[in-house]
Amino acid sequence: MKTKRSRRDFLKLSATGALGAFVISRNNIRPLDSLAGESSVVDLKSYGIGLQLYTIRRTIAKDVPGSLKKVSDIGYKYVELADYNNRKFYGYEPADFKKIVYDLGMEILSSHAGIDPAGDVAEQAKMMAEDHAKLGAQYCMHPYVDAKDRSIDYFHKLVKGINVAAPIFKEQGITFGYHGHNFEFAKVDGIVPYYDIFLKDLNKNLTTLELDLFWATKAGQDPVEIFRKYPGRFQLFHMKDMYTKEAPFYETNTDDFAPVGAGVIDFKRILAERKLAGNKYLIVEQDNAEEKGDPFKAIQTSITNLCTRILA
Repeated sequence: MKTKRSRRDFLKLSATGALGAFVISRNNIRPLDSLAGESSVVDLKSYGIGLQLYTIRRTIAKDVPGSLKKVSDIGYKYVELADYNNRKFYGYEPADFKKIVYDLGMEILSSHAGIDPAGDVAEQAKMMAEDHAKLGAQYCMHPYVDAKDRSIDYFHKLVKGINVAAPIFKEQGITFGYHGHNFEFAKVDGIVPYYDIFLKDLNKNLTTLELDLFWATKAGQDPVEIFRKYPGRFQLFHMKDMYTKEAPFYETNTDDFAPVGAGVIDFKRILAERKLAGNKYLIVEQDNAEEKGDPFKAIQTSITNLCTRILA
């Protein structure tokens, strides 16, 4: 049974700005099979919302522990990383970075780290999988394709490489996959790469797709229709909103990012079909939060809106 309250009763903010405990229906965002139905006192961490750390990329580069503490204090349970170089994460050895995160009461859900399909993918995957296993990550997502590489030939090579890497990651208990944007929905030589290459050729038993609801919507796609055509393929969602609706848009040079629930995307409708999508986790991201002001205020707005308006 759901307990409905006014937003004033719903939220209590601590003196530090962290979101406190409140009485809600315990309809949280842990994997779907763990949802309960009773009202109880919980805090935002019980919703199991993740944050893509790209949102605070400049801030965390200056102060890793301090930035992560703010993320935890706001109420995020999981983090998704966006800095893997020279076998380190944000300049830390995997075990050391993991300790910082876990000591703050959070967990590492995922990491954005890519393969080079022109190289020895198996060797790359072996090294990456070992490092991500030490980190304790459940997922690793190939994050992006540069504009110069967005050809049919490259997309085919990348998908082939992901299929080579996936079983190597799986040996370490990690699911490998691909994070999409909007450009994969643009026709190239008469085909739509997202549908005709990624969804068609990726090994659906070993990989997953991280669907970015902002970018899919910008490309004129209806996420619910995608779920209906390709059920069970999207274990991770990127949650970000947009201020304006516009014609299908395939470039990534937009500045229309909004905190979740502050824009025009109908997240209630989309999240009502999470089970059909195969979704397990929601990850907040706002690409321009630092350029627009205080990124921690933006991510607090997103998680508050998610938990008090969209998921309530």
